[in-house]
Amino acid sequence: MTTPCPINGERLWRTLMEMAEIGATERGGSCRLALTDADRAGRECFMAWAAEAGYSMRTDAIGNLWVRRPGSDDGLDPVVMGSHLDTQPTGGRFDGVLGVLAGLEVLRSLDDHGITTRHPVEVAVWMNEEGSRFSPPMMGSGVWSGAFSAEEILNKIGQDGARLGDELARLGWDGDIPADHRANPKAACFELHIEQGPVLEDAGLPIGVVTGAQGQHWYELTLTGQEAHAGPTPMRLRRDALVGSARVVEAVNALAADHGENACTTVGILDVYPHSRNVIPGRAFLTIDLRHPDDDTLAAMDADLRERVETIAAAAGLEAELKDFWHFPATPFAPELVVRVRAGAERLGYRQMDIVSGAGHDAVYTAKVCPTAMIFVPCEGGISHNEAENIEPEDATRGAAVLYEAVKETAV
Repeated sequence: MTTPCPINGERLWRTLMEMAEIGATERGGSCRLALTDADRAGRECFMAWAAEAGYSMRTDAIGNLWVRRPGSDDGLDPVVMGSHLDTQPTGGRFDGVLGVLAGLEVLRSLDDHGITTRHPVEVAVWMNEEGSRFSPPMMGSGVWSGAFSAEEILNKIGQDGARLGDELARLGWDGDIPADHRANPKAACFELHIEQGPVLEDAGLPIGVVTGAQGQHWYELTLTGQEAHAGPTPMRLRRDALVGSARVVEAVNALAADHGENACTTVGILDVYPHSRNVIPGRAFLTIDLRHPDDDTLAAMDADLRERVETIAAAAGLEAELKDFWHFPATPFAPELVVRVRAGAERLGYRQMDIVSGAGHDAVYTAKVCPTAMIFVPCEGGISHNEAENIEPEDATRGAAVLYEAVKETAV
């Protein structure tokens, strides 16, 4: 016998659609870059809903927001749900947002059912998960977990020249509690998220029980040749940085196929200098992203990339500077919490499958210092980081219901 859905799906969907109006784009998406006025407006909307429901709120020193429903033993470490409200420049309406607003819906539903948990239950809004305006991503959870120092992140300069610490102060988000898991510990962390890929939709299943996240390694590559006139310089005497970068792009793409079905490789940015029609490019800048769920394979991909870049640069007469930008290993989630997610879906009668996250999430950093699990729901066509990103209301409700079950079992 299955458990009735404990979530008010209409209320959850209404909050999702109201949040989508803040920073709405012409093509139906959302733009709330981290620490902008639009990001502030989204957070203030969320805080108004939380205040209306009677929950307390505090902001830590790196700008993470904590919304709290007390427990009967309020001195216990809280059980946390959360994600982010910031978006990509042409982002969708559900990436991150679903996890935050579903967390609020879980708190409201606990109230609706008159349930008192022993542990307090919190919703976290992590600062700058996307890493679009300020890089790298997952800054708020990264500082809280100790992956980054606060000083390092506060001094980051955004693409628009703004200093992150100054923007925190401008918004009033430089809070009064430490951004440190040792001073602000949690009993467990859960994150509900859209899958951002096509696996669940392809399988026709509504719930993904996330067992862990694959490792990622990001690089910045600068290839330097020599600018020269496009007319008088023979092809055989050129040191064309763009030609070299094209070969690197092709090599990065081929690298994935050489390391098995689970390998993913991407060149996301390619900038050419001096960017003139009749000048042979003397310099090219590329970003490279390697991912795999197995650390040994990711290490082999790293070695392979370095060898291919060196070979391509030598053949083209280019200098190559390959810098490590950001890296985290494959991350398993807490088995006891994964079991609770799976059991919650079973009680509700929702079909499910185990899945590994192909994207980085705040849960990757919380898992370093706190038992952590994730829940995925399908998104249409597997499309995300795109204004066309879409989910069905029923999937939002089912995901929030599984979150409710897992959190209740952990917090009671």
